[in-house]
Order: sequence, then structure tokens, then C-alpha cells
Amino acid sequence: MGELLIEVTDLLYEQVRCCLRYKRQLPGSDGDADKCEECDREAVRIVSSFFDRLPAVREMLAEDVQAAFDGDPAAQSTDETIFCYPGLLAITVQRVAHEFYKLQVPLLPRIMTEYAHGLTGIDIHPGAKVGRKFFIDHGTGVVIGETTEIGDNVRIYQGVTLGALAPAFGQLLRGQKRHPTIHDNVTIYSGATILGGETVIGEGCTIGGNVFITASVPKFNQVSADPPKLKYRDRRARIKGDFVPDFQI
Repeated sequence: MGELLIEVTDLLYEQVRCCLRYKRQLPGSDGDADKCEECDREAVRIVSSFFDRLPAVREMLAEDVQAAFDGDPAAQSTDETIFCYPGLLAITVQRVAHEFYKLQVPLLPRIMTEYAHGLTGIDIHPGAKVGRKFFIDHGTGVVIGETTEIGDNVRIYQGVTLGALAPAFGQLLRGQKRHPTIHDNVTIYSGATILGGETVIGEGCTIGGNVFITASVPKFNQVSADPPKLKYRDRRARIKGDFVPDFQI
């Protein structure tokens, strides 16, 4: 274990060091990336701080695994959720990337979450604050923005967007709260879109599928869209010979 930690520490230090030096090359920076001894010292500090945080991250991930198992009767074991559930992979990468984000490491956290995005179809920004016992079921198409805040014991299904209300303003909104806040014990069903930095979904709410929300919802409420009007036709009377029409224009 000690040898493994030394190897990982060296690799991680080099990555963090490169990212810090990269930041010195950005427009507006007055640093010299080729002579950045300060970057090297900061990389040592960041890697040390990251390893100090790992036990707490592991504890949260263990709760995520248990939440995935408890929340899905199709799961046969917690091992199955670890090896087979894309939501759990995306959450794992995001929780690790979030630690680097808090330590102000440039570029690396976003590379990590976009890697997970490519593998799982789940896009969670490393800046999002995610509470304990978080479960993403199925997961394809989930988008969670940078300033999103998610409480404990929250469950999200595929196609959910927790996004910004006015992305057209672009860089003018940097650093502002742009994405919603989700309180504890909330379930958000597939296809729901929740937008805006001032939008708060209260504790214990259930958000139905395919709803579009841009205003806060008081706690312990259920939000659902009006069901579409469906038409039913008896196809038996329309069968002629061996031809059975599958649709009508």
C-alpha cells in the first residue's frame, strides 16, 4: 500500500504541477510557467491536502453505493452497483474531481468529469456540491451544472437537467449562483428540467417526469405535468385480409 501511495503521489503531483503551470500561460497571467517554483510548492501542498481528504470521500462513496443498492430492487448486491451502474461511476469521479476543484486546481477537475461524461452520458460539473447518499438511476442524459447544490438522500433519474436559466449571458455570469438548489430527500423523475440559481426545490419534494421548472417549490410538494390526451382506436375492425395497418397518416 505504501509503494502504491508513493507511485500515485508522484503521478498526481506531476499532473497538478502541469495544470498550475498551464494557468500561468493563460492571457492576463503575469507568471512565467517555465520558472514557476511557486507552482511546484503549491502542487506539493495540494496533493497532500487531497490525500488528507480521501478517507472522507471514501466514506461518502460507500454511502452512495448503499443508496444505489437500497434504491433499486433490480440490484442483486452492492458489488453489482459498483461494477455496473454508470451513475455510481459518474458520482465517484465527480466527488474526487470536486476535491481538486475546491483546491483550485485548474483544468484537471473538468477533464476528469468530462471523461466520466464520455463513458456514462452523465455530465456533472466538478463544482457542483453533492450531498450524501446520492443516487442517479439509469443516468443517460443527466446534466448537473457548476453551482448546483444537492442535499442528502436525493434520487435522480435519466434525462434530468439542473441547469442555468440564462446561459446566453455567458462569461458575465461567472462566479454567480446560476443553477438550482435541491434540498434533502427529493426525487426527480426522468426528463425533468429545473433551471435558475434562485430556484429551490424544498425538502421531501417529488418532481414528476418531463416538467419544466424555473421557480421554487415548497417542501413536501409533488409537481407533475398534465397528462397528454390519448386517443384509442379499435384496430380489429380495420383489418382487411392479411394487411394490418400499423399507423395512420
